[in-house]
Amino acid sequence: MRVRIFNTLSQKIEEIKKPQRRALNLFVCGPTVYDYPHIGNARTYLVFDALVRFLRNTGWKVYYLQNITDVDDKIIARAKEEDQSPAQIAKRFFDIYKKNMKALGISTVTTYAPATKYMKQIIRQVEVLIKKGYAYKIDKEGYYFDISTFPDYGKLARRTALQAEDGVSRIDDSVHKKNKGDFALWKFSKDGEPSWKAKFGNGRPGWHIEDTAISEDFFGPQYDLHGGAMDLKFPHHEAEIAQQESASGKKPFVHCWMHAGFLTVNGEKMSKSLGNFLTIEDFLKKDRPEILRLIALSNHYRSPLNYTDEVVEQNKKKWNSLVEFFGKLEFIALQKNSKILKKNKSFDLKKIESNFFEALNNDFNTPKALAEIFTLISNLNTALWTIGSKDAQNILNSLRKTLATLGFSIKTTVLPMRARKLAQERELCRASKQFTKSDDLRKKINALGFEVEDTPIGQFLYQKQ
Repeated sequence: MRVRIFNTLSQKIEEIKKPQRRALNLFVCGPTVYDYPHIGNARTYLVFDALVRFLRNTGWKVYYLQNITDVDDKIIARAKEEDQSPAQIAKRFFDIYKKNMKALGISTVTTYAPATKYMKQIIRQVEVLIKKGYAYKIDKEGYYFDISTFPDYGKLARRTALQAEDGVSRIDDSVHKKNKGDFALWKFSKDGEPSWKAKFGNGRPGWHIEDTAISEDFFGPQYDLHGGAMDLKFPHHEAEIAQQESASGKKPFVHCWMHAGFLTVNGEKMSKSLGNFLTIEDFLKKDRPEILRLIALSNHYRSPLNYTDEVVEQNKKKWNSLVEFFGKLEFIALQKNSKILKKNKSFDLKKIESNFFEALNNDFNTPKALAEIFTLISNLNTALWTIGSKDAQNILNSLRKTLATLGFSIKTTVLPMRARKLAQERELCRASKQFTKSDDLRKKINALGFEVEDTPIGQFLYQKQ
């Protein structure tokens, strides 16, 4: 099936062409490593992790490149606050970022590319822009990109050159700029700040230039797919287009742009000053990583996502129902009975799998895809104890494979001997109609963190989530 994605540049859903002799080249903007990653960051990276899993699981080769901004004004400011070097701050928070990504099950990135490892490439691209007349020098400050030399500036965000004037990045403030929207390519050295040697003046890169220099080094001047959060569309991604297309003279810089929507908390922008800033580590102290993945993928990637306690609870219930359902299927599969599930359109695994992947092929509609799975579970629950062991195993295999496409893994809980012995004792009590003792044993099982359900085929013991 064809894979179609909404292209922010064309404002249309377009087919992504599968490269025949190479991998699909994907670049996603990584973090500036000066602070703890938050759940808004997580939403973006979970979306692209799931996208790459989906593509790879359906036969695509994908090279997933992510930059790491490890030199920046924010890093320098934090280093001064904590009396450390910028390099120490960057390393510390890059390590935390990688730890958080691992904890969330994000494992699809092929290469993390820290900006400081690609300084030669960055300097080379700045030199090209200076030579071609797209950059100008401000004494004692640095080199800036002149947006008036690039008529297409604003085409991604649908802004005119005048509207572009209201775009400010975190490194472009200067009263000496030609145009308010001009942005820094290279910042000249200042005492105590990181600096690299360059013919046009020692210093450090601007924020935008690192991305295009890194992507050009890996993919060349043009590539397939660029992803990132919606708030990077302007001016960051607009600046990338201006830099790369000016430097290379080739259009388009990227064939398809894919942006993940904003995440708010209780209807407001996440902010430390508002007290609603939630880091990934804060979330993981209270809840499982699968819950955050489920929250992210139960919403369409382009849609705004409002994070609330109610949303967390709803998704915890969904996840717990999924785990419990898998446990029941495993329990049935172990019975080795020969019952055969009656044919029913609601249980047609091939049709459900087809609908699941068709939803993902159509602008990566993860909520619609997941709805297929939860509808199947709802329908099957009504006939669960009539399912034979072979059918149960087939359903399990299908669901495991399908959910793995989005990065979900349902693991079997190993039941401790103590809980199993109590359950066996309870079963004997029930058989001999010692119901009071049976109830006492249920309470002991509950105290261990487990539940027991009496079913037509015996006791089903499972862990409370």
